[in-house]
Amino acid sequence: MTPPQRQRRSPGQQPSAAASAPDPPPKEGATPNPERLFVIGGEGGGERADLDLVTLIVARAEPPVSATPEQAALLRLCVAPLSVAELSAYLSLPFSVVSVLLTDLLAIELVQARAPIVRQKVADRTLLEAVMHGLQKL
Repeated sequence: MTPPQRQRRSPGQQPSAAASAPDPPPKEGATPNPERLFVIGGEGGGERADLDLVTLIVARAEPPVSATPEQAALLRLCVAPLSVAELSAYLSLPFSVVSVLLTDLLAIELVQARAPIVRQKVADRTLLEAVMHGLQKL
């Protein structure tokens, strides 16, 4: 079986019957044009906060009246600590746009960024010895 062949069209040419099928609707949450992301994120030409996908974000205040809809949504979601990856998924926005929005919110101190909790790879030896001696006394 051979793959279908694409045909070039000139600006005034009518499409063929096979090509006249309507385009499928865009996926839910997909942004149809990249200009919208620029409008949401703003210029973003300044310094960005040092955020990665696992940085936890917590809101410090309610959304102000001057906040954009995306910033207000971020502040409402961050009542409990959420990672930047979760925020990006919940808002269906790319990480880069969410990091620009969070940088603006961090600058005006409406959110707080926390490093993720990293557990020790090796347990503390003194704690293990104390547990062992406590079990031996039983």
